[in-house]
Amino acid sequence: MSHSDEKGLLYGLEQRIGPAPAFFAALQHVLASVVGIITPPLIIGSVLGLQAYIPYLISMSLLVSGLGTFIQARRFMGVGAGMICLQGTSFAFLGVILSGGLMVKARGGSPEDIMAMIFGCNLIAALIPMLISRCIAPLRKVLTPVVTGTVITLIGISLIKVSITDWAGGHNAADFGAPWNLALGALTLLVIVALNRSRNRWARLVAVVAGIAVGCIAAALTGHLQLKPMAESSWLVMPGFFRFGFNFDWAIFVPIALVSVISVIEAVGDLTANCLLSRQPIEGEGFQRRLQGGILADGISCVLAAMFSAFPNTTFAQNNGVIQMTGVASRYVGMVIGLMLVLLGIFPVIGNLLQQIPAPVLGGATLVMFGSVVAAGIRVMTQSPLGRREMLIVAVSFGLGLGVEAVPDVLKQFPMLVTNLFGHAVTTGGILAIVLNVILPTEQSHQPLASAAEESH
Repeated sequence: MSHSDEKGLLYGLEQRIGPAPAFFAALQHVLASVVGIITPPLIIGSVLGLQAYIPYLISMSLLVSGLGTFIQARRFMGVGAGMICLQGTSFAFLGVILSGGLMVKARGGSPEDIMAMIFGCNLIAALIPMLISRCIAPLRKVLTPVVTGTVITLIGISLIKVSITDWAGGHNAADFGAPWNLALGALTLLVIVALNRSRNRWARLVAVVAGIAVGCIAAALTGHLQLKPMAESSWLVMPGFFRFGFNFDWAIFVPIALVSVISVIEAVGDLTANCLLSRQPIEGEGFQRRLQGGILADGISCVLAAMFSAFPNTTFAQNNGVIQMTGVASRYVGMVIGLMLVLLGIFPVIGNLLQQIPAPVLGGATLVMFGSVVAAGIRVMTQSPLGRREMLIVAVSFGLGLGVEAVPDVLKQFPMLVTNLFGHAVTTGGILAIVLNVILPTEQSHQPLASAAEESH
C-alpha cells in the first residue's frame, strides 16, 4: 500500500511501519491516554479506602489496557477491530463502582471484600458487550449515522472539558487559571499545530511528543515543573488471577450491567470515528465486521480486567484525535502501543515518570486531539443531508445531553442510579438520539414530490 492510497495519511491501516516511526507514533498515543487510564483507579482507591492497593490497581490497569489494545489491533479470528483502538479504564463505570463499593463498605466489608465484589460483578457484566456483538446487524439499523455522529460529537465535547481543566492547572489546583498555566498550554498547542502543518513527514509524526517536550522544558525553565516524589513501589509487578477473590450481588450488578449497555453505544461511536479517520468505509459488511470484532474485543478486555484486578475497559475516543494529528493509522502501531502499556504496567517506575508531565502541558496537547473527535462526529452526522427529522434528533439530543452535563444538579432529586446513568452528555444524548430515531416517523412521503419537481425541471 502506498502513501497515496489513503488520502491524508502517512501510513495506511494495513501498511507496515519502521521501528522508529512506529515508536514515536505509539508514544504519542500513550502520552495522550496514560493519565486517563490511571485516574479511575486513583479515584476509586481513594474514595473506597484502598490506598494500600492503589499502586497494584494502577499497574494492572495499564497491563490490561495494553493487552486489550494489542487484541484490537491484531484482530485474530474475528476478535478485534483491526485498528488502533486503544483500550483504557472507562470513566463511565466510576459512579456505579463507587456506589457498589460504598455499599459493601457500609456492611462492614474489608478492602479485599470490596474488590472481590466489584471485580466479580464486572466479570459477569463483561459478558454483555460480548453478547451484543453477536447481534450487531439489527443494532446497526438503530445506530444510524445521525445517532453515531451525535454520540461521537458529544464524546468529543465532554473530553474538551477535561482538556481545558488540565490546561488551567488541573482539578483542585491552587493556581487554577493562572496566566503561566494558560501560557504553557498555549505554547504546547502552538508547537503541535506548527509541526502538524509542516510538509516534513517526521515533523508531523513527532508533533505531539515534541509539543509536550517543549512544554515540559518551558515549565522547568520557569520553575513550574513540580517534581513529585516517586511512589514507593517495586520495580517489577507480577499480575495474578483473581487476587482478591470473587463475589456477586444483584443489587450492585444491575447498575454496572446498565452502564455496560451504554458503553457499547459509546464504543460504536468511537469505532465509527476510527474508521472514518483511518479512511475505512463506515457502511457495508466490512464495517459491520469491524464493529462486531471491536465490541467483542471490548468485552474480552473487560473480562481480562476483572481477572487481573483492574476496572472495566473501553475504547478511548481521544486516541482517534492522535490518528488525525499524526496521519498514522497503521494497526501495527496499535500492537506497539499495547506492548508499551504492558511494560508500563509491569515496570511501574516508567508510569510514575510520565505522571510528572505538568497538567497545563497535557491540556494543551489534548485539546486539539479532542477537537478532532468533535470534527469526526460532525463528519459522520452530515455524511448525508440533514432533513427536519434529523435536525430535530440532533437538537433534542444535544440540548438535553449538554444541558444535563452543564447543570448536574438537575438530577439531584432522583435516585443515585439515575444520576449515575444520565448525569453525562454521552449517555443522555446518546439514548435520546436512539429513542427519537426509532419513534419519529421518516419523511419518505416527501420523496416522490421532490423527484417529481426535479423531473419537471
